[in-house]
Formats: sequence, structure tokens, C-alpha cells
Amino acid sequence: MYKRILVPTDGSETAMQAAETALYLARHCHSEMVAFAVACPRDYLGGAERGLVSGTGPLAEKLLREADGCAEAVAARARGAGVPCDTETAWSLSPGEAIVAAADARQCDLIVMGSHGMRRATDELAGSVTRHVLARSAVPVLVLRPSA
Repeated sequence: MYKRILVPTDGSETAMQAAETALYLARHCHSEMVAFAVACPRDYLGGAERGLVSGTGPLAEKLLREADGCAEAVAARARGAGVPCDTETAWSLSPGEAIVAAADARQCDLIVMGSHGMRRATDELAGSVTRHVLARSAVPVLVLRPSA
């Protein structure tokens, strides 16, 4: 049914719950997974770190390392369950765009992601990452809300 499932993650509990659902689907569909994390400086752009816009400098490197760790955590769970899983990390000011681009570039036929809902006033103005992916993805998107 699905050959390659993209699993965007930010390391949150909601993202890990979505990764568990993706893992279940991958096992039953004999699929492979791509664990994908975006280093996004959105919360830091008001500061003095000018290199963040281009993805350079110590804070940018820290964000990229954190994103790598998030993707690797999902991949480790998948590999532990016998599901092939690659990792990919991107630097982007728009995580939604990066997720859609990664699904296209990696020829994924499903995106499984968690949704936190609106968390900050800036999210309401800019639109949520999930909303962006749902509006722009050429492949199906399975969105999971946080468990109660």
C-alpha cells in the first residue's frame, strides 16, 4: 500500500506518538520510513543572531544538532522494530514547506505527523505547519492529535 512514509518530528511527545503510528503502518505495509526534522529559527529571529537566517553560526549549528537528534530518535525506534528508516534534516524558515519538499524529493507516498494545535499567537498569524502541509502536499497526510 505505502512504500515510503515521511515522519516529520520536532522531538515532542505528539511527534513521537505519530512516529509510533507510522511505525505500525510501515510494519504492516512492509514500508520504509524517512524520519525528517526541520531546524527552524523562528523563535530566535528577534535576537542578535543574524546568521540564523542563512543557517550559520553557533546557534544555527545547535538547532541543526537538535534536529538531527530528533530525526535519529525516530529512526532508532524504527530500526529497533526492523523497519528500514533513513534520516534527513533541513534548515528552513518554513517547516511546512520543508516537509512538503522532503516528501516530494524522497518520493514518499504518505506523511504521518502530529499536530500540536495553535500554541502561540505567531502560529495563528503565520498558519500552522500542519495546515501548510495539508494544503500543499501532493500525497496523503495522516494527522494525529495529542493523546488525552
